[in-house]
Amino acid sequence: MSDLRQNPARPSESSLEALLDASRIPGGVNEGEITEGTVKSVSPEFVIVTLGEAAEGQVPIKEFSAVNGVPQVKVGDKLDVLVEFRETLSGPILLSKTKAAALKTWDNICTASDRDGILEGVIVARVKGGLSVDVGVKAFLPGSQATLWPTHDLDTLIGEKQTFKVIKFDKKRGNIVLSRRVLLERERDARRKESLQNLQEGAVIAGTVKTITDYGAFIDLGGIDGLMHVTDMSWGRVNHPRELLKVGDELKVKVLKFDAAAGRISLGLKQIQEDPWTAAAAKYTPGVAVKGRVVSITDYGAFVELAPGVEGLMHVSEMSWTRVKHPSKVVGIGDEIETMVLDVDRAAKRISLGMKQLAANPWTLVAAKYPVGTVIKGKVRNITDFGIFVGIEDGIDGLVHIGDLTWTQRVKHPSELHSKGDDVEAMVLHVNAAEERVSLGIKQLQEDPRSKIAQTYPPGARIKGKVRKITDFGAFIEIEPGIEGLCHISEFDTARVEDPYQFLKIDQEVEVMVLDVDNERIALSIKALKEPTEPVEERTDYRAYLNSSDGRATLGDILKDKGRG
Repeated sequence: MSDLRQNPARPSESSLEALLDASRIPGGVNEGEITEGTVKSVSPEFVIVTLGEAAEGQVPIKEFSAVNGVPQVKVGDKLDVLVEFRETLSGPILLSKTKAAALKTWDNICTASDRDGILEGVIVARVKGGLSVDVGVKAFLPGSQATLWPTHDLDTLIGEKQTFKVIKFDKKRGNIVLSRRVLLERERDARRKESLQNLQEGAVIAGTVKTITDYGAFIDLGGIDGLMHVTDMSWGRVNHPRELLKVGDELKVKVLKFDAAAGRISLGLKQIQEDPWTAAAAKYTPGVAVKGRVVSITDYGAFVELAPGVEGLMHVSEMSWTRVKHPSKVVGIGDEIETMVLDVDRAAKRISLGMKQLAANPWTLVAAKYPVGTVIKGKVRNITDFGIFVGIEDGIDGLVHIGDLTWTQRVKHPSELHSKGDDVEAMVLHVNAAEERVSLGIKQLQEDPRSKIAQTYPPGARIKGKVRKITDFGAFIEIEPGIEGLCHISEFDTARVEDPYQFLKIDQEVEVMVLDVDNERIALSIKALKEPTEPVEERTDYRAYLNSSDGRATLGDILKDKGRG
């Protein structure tokens, strides 16, 4: 009695045991344990699961994946569930399928870490710094641990099922860090040993494109890399290795050179294919018309691919019978054209091509169409230091040499008389079809005034002219446009003249007498107007000059001067 009075609320031992038995879940399953159950029914909110013979629990429907809104669960399915708790002694038992899976996954991870840390998982998404991997729970794969070599295209790995090594995990925080690279390095090292045993020059082996550069590609031969230069990729033209290869490509390559000491391996792809020049030498012979594709254009011509690995050069001079400023004016890259084989150098693997040979040569008709003496009309197409080019017809020009522009004018440059685009008339002087040249003349359209010099200016004639040039031995005096005569210093004055530059000035108008016309040279005298008594033949100084090669006094001599310039 005394005990009850002191603590009337204290239950008996038998009553506590009864309460504990009432809180237990039938079937011997306790809270926090994972057990297997069978789906009894499915409702919009819960899946009812039978636990053993006498207990039932409910799993939220949201823990089941759905397809088109239909949960992927049916009556009779076996499930692993975690017994979480019951709301009341008589209420429902709350279960979790998701937490059971997570706990089992962590147990597997712990077990794997105790062994060698190897797990399988699926790469599911790209995240900051790397990739997310589903190994039953979410794990992190750093980008640096995803592949053997750095890559910016991690998205290509999404969806792949791979094997990973756990390099760090924290169950309490739910963090798992994986590495795929560690396992790849192990595999590479194993393959490297095997590859080195089989590696020898001339061997054809399998490899994977690892890296692509501007000059070639590095090929993974199984833990050891070799370089395949762009020139060894194809017998044809390759502007950049990416035209043929991409990272990850698997291919057969030939070992061209192996330097074990330096660790250098040279590889080739084209060497395991037949050299196209073996057949090309017999197929492409001079005179044969062939079709090809323009693959490159330079200032001097165009390269034409006749077959993969076989190219020919068509020089700009072989593109058209008429003048071509630049090959791009005739053909473009990618054009399919027909050409003729002109020459084949089998040793150097060179083919010379021509396109104009397949068309009629217009120059063969020029001589017949424009015989010497024909007067043509055309526009000045170009002006050079030595003359002007006049268009005769499309693609055919004729040259008027500076010496054939005028009979009388002293011309330093053709642009003094003509401009580009001027309409001119000219006479055909010569046609050379073989060298594709036509010589024209403008002055020939008029009579040569030199033929009348002797009749126009007989000895003794008094005329006026202008001083155009002064030299140490005399002065050249223009008596009409383009026609000059020489007044020797001895014919300046009756008195001796020491300095001709003091006696006469440029453009000074003077009156002179014609002493003689010899070989189209005109001898003039100022002194003869003052004392015209001395016979011309006795003027030894002047006669000596006329017989010498000094000075030019006629238009013909002027043109010779210009020709030397």
